[in-house]
Amino acid sequence: MKTIKVNLKQNPYNIVIGHKILSKIGPAIKALNIGKDALVITNPSIRRLHGKTLEQSLRRSGFSIKVFEVPDGEKSKSAKVAMQLMEEIARYDIFRKVFVIAFGGGVIGDLAGFVAATYKRGVPYVQVPTTFLAQIDSAIGGKVAIDLPVGKNLVGAFYQPKVVYSDVAVLETLPERQIRNGMAEAIKYGVIYDRKFFEYLEKHYQEIFAFDEAVVTHVVYQCSRIKKEVVVADEKETKSIRTILNFGHTVGHAIEAAGGFKLYQHGEAIALGMRIAADISLQKKMINAKAVGRLNDLLSNVGLPKTIRILKQAAILHLMRHDKKFITGKNRFVLATRIGQVKVVEGIRQDIIKKAVQRYKTSV
Repeated sequence: MKTIKVNLKQNPYNIVIGHKILSKIGPAIKALNIGKDALVITNPSIRRLHGKTLEQSLRRSGFSIKVFEVPDGEKSKSAKVAMQLMEEIARYDIFRKVFVIAFGGGVIGDLAGFVAATYKRGVPYVQVPTTFLAQIDSAIGGKVAIDLPVGKNLVGAFYQPKVVYSDVAVLETLPERQIRNGMAEAIKYGVIYDRKFFEYLEKHYQEIFAFDEAVVTHVVYQCSRIKKEVVVADEKETKSIRTILNFGHTVGHAIEAAGGFKLYQHGEAIALGMRIAADISLQKKMINAKAVGRLNDLLSNVGLPKTIRILKQAAILHLMRHDKKFITGKNRFVLATRIGQVKVVEGIRQDIIKKAVQRYKTSV
């Protein structure tokens, strides 16, 4: 078991990473002294696979448990589902001291975190991520949100968990597509922050799919460490430091939305977004073709999409306008200057963006 301290000034917490540690979560939460009544928000498949282990550990530590199941998928990150959950919680929450456990992937983490941040103006919550992508990215950093029809994460808050508890053993039950989704974010960390980590992924990606425990644990730890360092430097994204975590997300989120959150999963869309962002960097002569080739090769090697299918370019470009990073009437992109370093750039010409999108819309 490894611990990373997220040493924020106001809301510090730990990221706990280990193999087969879910059965020990009860004592870990009890030590936090955040409440007696656990509100577990999850989906049916996660509860079926891992719910018994979580619930038994909580009960052994003296917690009462109320489980709320929501359907799997991005559509659950909606105002309707969030309000339904809060109404159910309010009916249950009589003479109780409640806290929320987000038990699932990125959708559950964002939704449950949003509910925790808004119910009674905030109740404590714990992140127990169960997907590769959530363990290395979305469960860390305190961004919680729901979606609107025009774009992702447009209603939300910065609300830090009391602990992030990542058991890598639960990743063994994931389908390969979910591992690929997580790999997109892992590759992102290498591009934006750590060249050596990118090189590690180039050499060891096959072992991740074979679920080599040591390799998977190392990747979860390194990604968590990188995100922690960025979040601590710029918790609420006021200094443009945390913005670098959005490499590939400007176009990627638009691709997700254009596909109705069904055609592409998050990591798949972000992979396409990274390809397009790298192309923009290349057009602007900020990066060399060799570095772009290495990025594209690694994305392809792990099985992430090479081209945008079905979607219309106009729809993607239109939805990009709702990106939260666009300020003062200008677009904002995170662009790579080399493997391990990026730069936030404003006011990219529309013809450059269109050319980059079109390259991956039509190439074979």
